[in-house]
Amino acid sequence: MRMYYSRLKLASVLGVCLLGLLLCLPNGMRKPFPSIPWRQIHLGLDLRGGSYLLMQVDLKSLTHDRLQTLAENTRDTLLKSQLGYQNINVDTDKNTVSFQPRDAAETDADVATLDKLPRVVPNEFSVKKQDDGTVALVLSADAIKARARDAVTQSIEIVRRRIDGTGAVDPEITRQGDDRIVVELPGISDPERIKALLGTTAKMTFRLVDSNPVHATYPPPGVSLVPMANPAEGGPLPVFDHVDVDGTDLTNAGAVIDQQTGEWAVSFSFDSVGTRAFSSVTQANVGKRFAIVLDNKVVEAPVIRTPITGGNGQITGGFDAQKATDLALMLRAGALPAPLSVVEQRSIGPSLGADSIRAGILSLGVGFLLVVVFMVLFYGRFGWYADVALLANLILMVAILSLFEATLTLPGMAGMLLTLGMAVDANILINERIREEVARGRTPLAAMQTGFERATSTIVDSNATAFLAHVMLFVFGTGPVRGFALTITIGIATTLFTTLLLSRMLMARWYARTRPASLPV
Repeated sequence: MRMYYSRLKLASVLGVCLLGLLLCLPNGMRKPFPSIPWRQIHLGLDLRGGSYLLMQVDLKSLTHDRLQTLAENTRDTLLKSQLGYQNINVDTDKNTVSFQPRDAAETDADVATLDKLPRVVPNEFSVKKQDDGTVALVLSADAIKARARDAVTQSIEIVRRRIDGTGAVDPEITRQGDDRIVVELPGISDPERIKALLGTTAKMTFRLVDSNPVHATYPPPGVSLVPMANPAEGGPLPVFDHVDVDGTDLTNAGAVIDQQTGEWAVSFSFDSVGTRAFSSVTQANVGKRFAIVLDNKVVEAPVIRTPITGGNGQITGGFDAQKATDLALMLRAGALPAPLSVVEQRSIGPSLGADSIRAGILSLGVGFLLVVVFMVLFYGRFGWYADVALLANLILMVAILSLFEATLTLPGMAGMLLTLGMAVDANILINERIREEVARGRTPLAAMQTGFERATSTIVDSNATAFLAHVMLFVFGTGPVRGFALTITIGIATTLFTTLLLSRMLMARWYARTRPASLPV
């Protein structure tokens, strides 16, 4: 490693340092110039204050919904195949859908017919003859686990869309275990609205109302009594279980003011599939009531006066502006595959976050000052050069974090302090190697050059192993662990740059200018 820097190499090193300083500047401004696309570091929950929610996906509800769908598919398939049945039963404890064949002679035909039902995942369920003469569709344990994993992944995406729609800045949404989701909301000290948004499944379906008055008291198979969202509008309605139009076919929803009543409402529009289904069912059922069911409650059940072919509609129900806006947001984001319940909730006040920031800055400042004093006392001029490289290292770390708009947490600040210690180790190793070469009688230039050459391989090897370890920590870690690993990973890259290029450049320029007879180490 030669102690020579061309003008291009010198300009490149200085240019990187100046660019890093420029990228750091917006973090010290309250309102950077809006005409320039500045990027800043965002503060995490422990520094800025905010709310922490640990939510659990109701996997039993997910399994129950799938069993109900299988029961409906079983009923429709048997009727289309002209095979009779009795007493279709859903057992969520045993994960089965069972029924009694109309005739024992049809049992094999029932099994063969139902075995052709489509599966969501391979080997999702099996069709078996039971000892008591019934036929059962049994969900497999592996299929339930696979569906649960998919449900949690889907829930995370939907939760993210809902929270983004509220304007929350830098939310952190991660998986914890098999069925839990962690939601961190910096800057939001009152999470009640967020809890309401996330605690609502927002599963909307459109189903016909059974007009037989007897069924309002004694519903037959295929009909359920669904309560009204507003109890003042009456008791439960007998609603067919068959879903005529699914809310998953919605493409847009928004809060509007009803032109006739002047009240808030939610308008919606369907995609091509939903439009065709909505048009078909309204054309075939003019004069009948059509229920809009949201989370197993009837929001409203208007009478179909004329066919609706445009694929647009409107939901009314005594909404205020906030409720209409939130419902539209949930419909746009999509329905959760299963309900979410809050398992744990914590709030961190902004004053506590400010205390954390002061403590972090104080620890960084004191640690940096002690390192500066140590290096100057032990290595003189070369110690000053190491301190300049250390300051540039800190600036470049902050610059890279700003460039990627990273979220800085208290463990992240600890990672920055640890990085400074690692950077000092590299400079100490270089200076000690130079001292050894001076003690062996080498000339100043030869001692500097040999010292850097002997130290470089050691520095690169140790930092490379640390870099790989922290990359894995970032990939597989969660929450504060990722923040710590991120700053260390960035710090290792900046340490190699400032130690092997910047500090060497400062030494080389000093030697070229002064040509000393001895080295100040």
